Amino acid sequence: MKRYVSTRLITMFGVLMATLLLTVALVGSNMDTILTQGVVFQVRAEITENPEIVKSFSNAEEFESFVQDQIKQRVKTLGLDEPWYAPQRIGLTMFKILTLDFGHATFLTSDSGSSDVKEIILEKLPRTILLFTTATIIISVIGIFLGAVSSSKVGSKMDRLTSSFAIISSSFPVWWIGMMMIFLFAFVYQIFPARATPSISPTDPGYFAALLYHMALPLITIVLIGFGSWAYLVRNFMVGIMQEDFISAKKTMGINQKKIIYRHALKNAAPPIVTILALSLSGSLGGAIITEAVFDWPGMGRLYFEAITVMDLPVIIGATYVLTVFFLISIFVADVLYGYFDPRVRTS
Repeated sequence: MKRYVSTRLITMFGVLMATLLLTVALVGSNMDTILTQGVVFQVRAEITENPEIVKSFSNAEEFESFVQDQIKQRVKTLGLDEPWYAPQRIGLTMFKILTLDFGHATFLTSDSGSSDVKEIILEKLPRTILLFTTATIIISVIGIFLGAVSSSKVGSKMDRLTSSFAIISSSFPVWWIGMMMIFLFAFVYQIFPARATPSISPTDPGYFAALLYHMALPLITIVLIGFGSWAYLVRNFMVGIMQEDFISAKKTMGINQKKIIYRHALKNAAPPIVTILALSLSGSLGGAIITEAVFDWPGMGRLYFEAITVMDLPVIIGATYVLTVFFLISIFVADVLYGYFDPRVRTS
């Protein structure tokens, strides 16, 4: 077991390093250009806003020469005088990212006005977990229950209804149903607000309650679209198991039907279900760009959208790193649970 865990951890670290290196290589040259432009703007602003420094120059050429000298010094201090692919720069950049030092955002800020990328992500991530991870848990619970019941009554009215609903719900994108739900429940019946972002400040004592109220409509929408496909998958995983000889033997022994389904059949179908659940939970941390845009939900998906729109590279790198770490952890947990539920995997 120790050897297995060690091997998996080393593999995960290698994947993380490869992802980081690829991300840094993809954005490296653009990052230098943006940082250099930022330095030029900052130095000129600092000098021109100080009247005493401006008055000390006798002509424009002398002033411009001083500005360029200050820019060169600032560029050298930040290490931008070397190419982005220099080994020491790549090593330093990856070390900072590994220690969660993502630097400052170029354009975006948190609600409190901070440009620290770590603070921006820590502000958005809990909101995404609150909406999408909560929705994923609700979807999986409903889907597992409906799928298990349907698998024990193949061909019944409930089985046909579950399969039909899964096909229909999977055919519509969440954002399109979201717009229909907003039109119906926000404008026609006026039960929920149209925007999922509360209008009050995050520092207001009633902000969390307002956030829960505002997230009700997107939560209902995501669950409505998601649980059908989950039920269909679980149903297909369990149909074959319900036909196995050991299940027939337990029926012959007179064991309660619910006990057969949830204690014996569901446990045998657990490995693929756990894998899908782990992937779904890790995927939920990234939010959904279009869905968050439709509901105006202030989570990771909208942060990604805004960062890509303005090419805020420190935010893109930081968010990618955090989500990659969560994804690898979920894969590791799924592997361990797979071995627990399937003795054949544990033995091998």
